[in-house]
This record gives sequence, C-alpha cells and structure tokens, in this order.
Amino acid sequence: MEKTPTPTHCPYCALQCGMNITPLPQGGVEVTERADFPVNRGALCGKGRTAAEVLSPAVRLTTPLVREGGRLVEADWPEALDRIAGRLAATRERYGPDALGVFGGGGLTNEKAYTLGKFARVVLGTSQIDYNGRFCMSSAAAAGTRAFGLDRGLPFPLEDIPRTGCVILVGSNLAETMPPSLRFFTELRENGGTLIVVDPRRTRTAEQADLHLAPRPGTDLALALGLLHLVVAEGRTDEEYIRERTTGWEEARAAAMAHWPEYVERITGVPVPLLREAVRMFCEPEAAMVLTARGPEQQSKGTDTVGAWINLCLATGRAGRPLSGYGCLTGQGNGQGGREHGQKADQLPGYRKLDDPAARRHVAGVWGVDPDSLPGPGRSAYELLDALGTDVRALLLMGSNPVVSAPRAAHVEERLRSLDFLAVADVVLSETAELADVVLPVTQWAEETGTTTSLEGRVLLRRRAVAPPPGVHSDLHVLHELAARLGVEKGFPTDPEEVFAELRRASAGGPADYSGITYRRLTEENGVFWPCPEEPGGTSGAQDGDAASSAVSAGSAAHDASPSVRHPGTPRLFLDRFATPDGRARFVAVAHRATAEEPDAEYPLLLTTGRVVSQYQSGAQTRRVAELNAAAPGPFVELHPRLAARLGAADGEPLAVVSRRGRAVAPARITDTIRPDTVFMPFHWPGEGRANTLTNPALDPTSRMPEFKSCAVRVERVEVVPGS
Repeated sequence: MEKTPTPTHCPYCALQCGMNITPLPQGGVEVTERADFPVNRGALCGKGRTAAEVLSPAVRLTTPLVREGGRLVEADWPEALDRIAGRLAATRERYGPDALGVFGGGGLTNEKAYTLGKFARVVLGTSQIDYNGRFCMSSAAAAGTRAFGLDRGLPFPLEDIPRTGCVILVGSNLAETMPPSLRFFTELRENGGTLIVVDPRRTRTAEQADLHLAPRPGTDLALALGLLHLVVAEGRTDEEYIRERTTGWEEARAAAMAHWPEYVERITGVPVPLLREAVRMFCEPEAAMVLTARGPEQQSKGTDTVGAWINLCLATGRAGRPLSGYGCLTGQGNGQGGREHGQKADQLPGYRKLDDPAARRHVAGVWGVDPDSLPGPGRSAYELLDALGTDVRALLLMGSNPVVSAPRAAHVEERLRSLDFLAVADVVLSETAELADVVLPVTQWAEETGTTTSLEGRVLLRRRAVAPPPGVHSDLHVLHELAARLGVEKGFPTDPEEVFAELRRASAGGPADYSGITYRRLTEENGVFWPCPEEPGGTSGAQDGDAASSAVSAGSAAHDASPSVRHPGTPRLFLDRFATPDGRARFVAVAHRATAEEPDAEYPLLLTTGRVVSQYQSGAQTRRVAELNAAAPGPFVELHPRLAARLGAADGEPLAVVSRRGRAVAPARITDTIRPDTVFMPFHWPGEGRANTLTNPALDPTSRMPEFKSCAVRVERVEVVPGS
C-alpha cells in the first residue's frame, strides 16, 4: 500500500524549506519537493535533499552510552538517566546550583528550547544556561531591540524582497548558505531593482550583485558610517520621517559626519567612487532594504556595526514602511525561536527579560513556582564554556557541538575535558559527545513533532513522519525523566502539543507572543507570523496587558482585530509604530573602532571564516552524508595569488594558518576572489583543519558575541615528508 507523504520542513537552516517525507516499502524515507510552501516553492539545496540519510541507524546514535574505564560503552536508559540525575544532584549539593550548566542549540524545536530553559531554572535552579544561537544573530538582536524595541530576524516576509528597489546585503553568502533564497534576489533584479553585496570575498552571491563592496574584515562599521556621511552630505536624508518617527538623530548624524569618505576608504579599502555609487543606488528608489548576516555581526563591535546600518535605514526613511526596512538573515534552523523562549542566559519565554519583575511574575505563575525562586541572568555562551571545570562543574548539553563550533576551540575542548561530569543528548556521536560521561540518543526532525520559527518570524509545524529506531527517545522524554529523578514529578510533559500549549500561556503578553497560535492553525495556514496574541474567541490568556498592546501595535493592520476574531498574525512589523514606549525608532550614535586583534609584524594577515554550500554548522550531521562529503570533503585555506606567490605556495599544497590561539593546517585554494590581505577558512571540520582553533573569543560588550569574523594570523608552508 502506498504511503501518504507527510508535509514538513527541512532540519537545517532558518529558511525551514517545505518538503514532503514518504516512508519507503523497502525501508528508509524519500524526501520530495513541496511546492506549496512560499519560501522555497519546491526548491531544495543538497543538504535538504539528502537530510533523510542521517535518519539511518548506520550513522546515528541508537543506544545510550556511559563512560567506563575511559571509554564509552552501551547502557540502558534507566542506568544512563540515573547516572546523569545522580551526578547533577551530587554536584548541586556540594557546590550549589550555579555549579550546574546547561548548553542548548539553535536546532532544537521551540518546545524543546522552552522545556530546557524551564528545566534549568525550575529543576536545577541554575542561572548558567545559554545556547549556540548566541554565536548566530545576538548582535543583530541587540541592535534591533535597541533601535526598534523588538527583534525579529526579518520584520517582513521574504516575498517582499523582489518588490523593493534596492537591497544592501552585508556579510552574507546566501548562494551557499541558503541557496533557495537566492531566487528572491534574482527576481529583485529581474524586476528592475538592484543588489549591493558587502563581503571581503567575491562569493557566489557577490557575483550576482550589481555592485560588490569588498571591505577589509572588521571594518563594516566604518563602511556604514561612511555611507551615512554621504547621505547627509548629498542631502538624501528624509527629514520628515526623521522628525515624525525617530529620536536621537542629531547625535547619530554628528558621529557619522566624523567618517568622511576618504577616511573610510583608508580604513575599509573601498574606493570613494564605489561608496558614492552605493549611496545613489540605495537612495534613488522609493523603497530599499538592508539585510545583515554573520559578517558584520560576529565582531567584537557587532551590535554597533548593525546599529550603523540601521541608522542608514532610518536616516533615509527606510524602516517601518512597505517594502523597506532592516532585517537579519538568521542562520540556524530555530535560531529565532530558540532564544525567544528561554535558552538564552537573560531571557524568559515570550522574549521577556529575566531581570524584569513583571516578566518573572508572569512566567512563574505559568510554571507554578515562586518568582523569587527563579535565578537571575547567567553567563553568555562563550563565558559559560570558559567557566567549565572551575565555576561550572557539571554540564548538560543538547544539540550543540562546541568542540568544533566555539571560538578558541582548543581551549573550549580543554574546558569540556576538565568537567567533573558531562552529559550530551544528540542525534549523532559528535566530537563533543565523544568527550561525555553519558551520551543519550535522541529523536530528530522527521521522527518528532514540534514547532520552529523561521528567519521571517513565521512559526511552523514540523510533523512526525517516521518512527525513531528502537531505544531512541525525544529530548522532551529526557527532560521529563531527569526532572522526575530530581524531585519534580509534574510540569515536564513529553507530548509536544501539550508543551506548546504551555509555551503559548508563558509567551502571552510578551514581545514574542505566540498565544494565538495553535497546531491546528499552523497546519491550516502554512505557518503564522508572531506576534499573534489572540486565539479564536479571544482567550489568549495574556496577563501583561501593556506588553501585549505594545507588541501587537508594532505590527500592521493586524492590531485592528477585535477580541472575538482570530488574530491573523503579523507578517510585517512597525508599519504603524515601532515597539518602543513612544512608538519612535531610536538612532544610536556609534563610531568606528578597530577589531580586537589587528595585524602586526608577527601576524600580518586577517583570517575570516564562513560556510560552504555542502556542509552545515559544525558538520556533525552533514559530514555523515556521502554526497555532501564528495562535494566538500574537507577544510581549505583560501588566499589571493599575490599572497601565494609571496609564500611560494601552490594550489592544493598544505598551509598552516597560525594565530595567537593555535595552528590549523589545510590545503591551499588560490583565487583572486579574496583580498590579498585576507585568508578564509570554512569552519565545518574538526582536527588539524579546525578553523575555530584560530578564532578570537573577544566579546561584543552588549551582545556577548565572539569575534569569529576577524583575527590576526600568519600563513606558513608545511613541508611534506615524502612517503608520509
């Protein structure tokens, strides 16, 4: 009998492309295109097409593992769970609750992220929880909240991009990181719009641009300020908009005027004529957008850098208007929802702040605990990892692989090894799981139901299509069992829809209000954009009335819905007002400053890192897929021919890249698509080619984002011993 396809979504990036999953009679599943989902309209990249291969028991974990005599051996679930609960309890008893750490992932569903945050604060009583999404878009989130009063990756749907007049795409190679999204930019140009790409490399995305600006890594802040200087000098500001919809312009303008074009050219390497051309292209159309990604965000000044690009939008009246605005291209599959609902060190569900007394009262009421029992904000992701083995003695880690993905990765690996106890729940035996005392095999995307929130702020339903292998349980099951063993018998259900119902109540009235969203609506409507504060009948359960009002009024006509009418969700934010107390956007005065580590005589070059199309994040899953490995088998060092000639390096020969933190070795890839003062390495691989051995953990003072995108290095040839 033929099986009916299950409509669901890809497990990888934040596009969350629609796909169908069909079990095959001979075993395994088939992934097919799903044309009804508007983001990808049937297109899938290679990672999406091959996603089902990681479901195979041959490449994934299927039984718990415990460490005995220095090696991991198979165990049953009760033994593994008892061991975790016992060690967590003993550590808390001896050192206090903050000696327990929890580290989550941007690939966890909303239900799992919500439950993990609740588990940390209610069961463990620890403040020490953060997640790898801190390494994704935290700088953009901080800047967006500072300027607009609310952060949601894109404040408009992707479908608006082809209809605007110009897009400045800063630090994104979406042709490789999110291939199905490239069609929106192709359609933009077909419709007469223009694309400006800002990137130190002439990437596949930059090749599609009408104008490519190639600044020196770490100088995006100066570039944005230089463009704003020219906007002012050429009389291209929208004075009426500035007067009616913003505050702080005088200070921001004065700061920008200190960055005259020739000065910016010296800093960035971008010629003045190209600066002027970018301003003309951006300002002449009626509508325009700025979209940022990890390039400007993963810097020790990432929040101010994004703030400078937002200032450019505000000064030209390009925010909170149709087909205009600033947006961030979220990277991880649920990077948006993962922080909205409690994995982040300083946040409670609904994007509430942990140090807000009203937020604590509301969430504690939903959880049935005393607000005073909730711990305060804890360490950010890198600071938490850096504290392992000293202040934090035991760690529960779900859905992350910091041995490969964290900055200064050799140090992070050393910190993980120094723990008294490490428990990891994951789909595969990642490099981090290999260090654990207990490893739990958990379900993945096609084996479980749950919601994610895409880069558009669209909440989506992933549906269970196949049963997991025997002996594999969900993360919700893990947290339920651990909570019970640690004395909390209720409040940790294993049914994702039951968890989502509680999440809706916890988020009600918060900035990220999901209270009007149900599984049924997600099925019927192909996703719902938050904020969505009312369910049918007006029984959303919102308790913080002012917050709910502010979040909804940040949208478009959606806030006109009466309490008895189903709220339609909010595809487009800020069309009426911004989510600030006075409804105005905030300019923030910022100034260029150097990266945390500039080149010098010993380390004369800059390293920047990024992705390739056939691998994803730390590669823990994609490196197990033969087709993807064939396309991208390992790391490389990309460098300009002039630098290669100076070194005497040939294409394909091994090169060592050395920073103050370590040494990585990978084959040379010589190309004129990169600046001569810059080298590039992808970060998907462990071992001697691990790019994050080199990267700098210098943190942005606001977002606590590490400076992945720029550090000082030198490059050396590696002598190859014959026969080795």
